[in-house]
Amino acid sequence: MNKAIQMLFEEHSKIVNAIDSINRIKPMIQSNPNQFYELTTELLHFFRKYADGYHHHKEEIILFPLMNKKNELLAEGVVAEMFSQHEEFREMISNIEKSLNERNFEISHKLLVEYTDALLDHIAVENEEVFMIAESLLTDAELEKMYFDFQDTDRQLGTGLKAEWEEWVESLRGKLHMAE
Repeated sequence: MNKAIQMLFEEHSKIVNAIDSINRIKPMIQSNPNQFYELTTELLHFFRKYADGYHHHKEEIILFPLMNKKNELLAEGVVAEMFSQHEEFREMISNIEKSLNERNFEISHKLLVEYTDALLDHIAVENEEVFMIAESLLTDAELEKMYFDFQDTDRQLGTGLKAEWEEWVESLRGKLHMAE
């Protein structure tokens, strides 16, 4: 597998690890609502900063335009669908945040589950279709350039901050696993 595509898969893995925490925090609504609020707020920051800010950003400014350039039909098909879903995810996060700030924790969790279910479906389509199309459509040189463009984008956004988010996800998983 090409390094650029591998990077996207690895980012998906981190996002899935964060999603795995969602059901583990639900009991906190009753047992520790302040902790539920704090962890959900942190998860929303993760999804906004890491999933959208790093991962979706790279797809939208590098991967998707390159795929569209190579095959115009993709621009009206699967790539357009991925762009649209990214927008929907941003709106969903805002709605979750609103209900969370209103302290409607049951609704917040329900919306969070809906968001993460949709995000898991999105990840599956990208992993099983979009990334495979990209790898077969793009030349080795284009894929290598894309990898370096991904690295440049991460540097511009802050590689240290990206690493902190990845460490945070692993730390959260550990904390929640120990609490069970």
